[in-house]
Amino acid sequence: MNRRDLIKTSLAVGAIAATPVRAFAQPMAGSLRDRELFAIANRELDKAGSAIWKRDIVGIADYGLRSSEPRFHFVNLGLNRVDSYFVSHGAGSDPEHDGWLNSYSNVEGSNATSKGAYVTWEWYKGRYGTSVRLGGLDQTNNNALRRYIVMHRAAYAEQSHLERWGRLGRSNGCFAMGEEQFRLALLNLSGGRLLYCDSLGLAADGNQVAQPVPEPKLNLKVLQPDPVRGDDILKPGMF
Repeated sequence: MNRRDLIKTSLAVGAIAATPVRAFAQPMAGSLRDRELFAIANRELDKAGSAIWKRDIVGIADYGLRSSEPRFHFVNLGLNRVDSYFVSHGAGSDPEHDGWLNSYSNVEGSNATSKGAYVTWEWYKGRYGTSVRLGGLDQTNNNALRRYIVMHRAAYAEQSHLERWGRLGRSNGCFAMGEEQFRLALLNLSGGRLLYCDSLGLAADGNQVAQPVPEPKLNLKVLQPDPVRGDDILKPGMF
């Protein structure tokens, strides 16, 4: 090998060595669900426009899944990767407390989750410690700041709570996560990024999850004591 060929070979090797490792080790989001999440993230970023000034990672809360499932997705557009964690929904959206979100509301005092796109703002110290302020970008969630809808940590969103009760606890409409998961949210989702919330029902294998239809509430007639018998064994709430 002459000197010129040696120099060419050295330059080529140097160029490969200087290339970032993640260009070769970049994980691929190959599942049907992940591809759908990437499409949703890009669609919502386009809709939000300049309201979002950090566009590398998008948070997607899929409330079409039960709270016992990891349904809060960190969609990393830079690394082409999706990481999923647990998140609570509002008590007003789940009055039966069965783990399923049944309805959304943007009304103050509803304690319900609001659907739509949010921009994550700064950290602040609140009732649950360090939290992340949110701004609602849609008509369905534009009361988020007034309602104090934020991201925060909560004991009822921990894995231990899920293992004991089979579902997470409920928030007042906020996106509540366990300690470790919320720390990741602080680092990866705050400061001008997009958080999108909807009932997508995307299972890990890409299939659509069918939310159970709530059973109709029976309008039971309250039985009164029999004036002839004179008994009162059928008092409301005693059977």
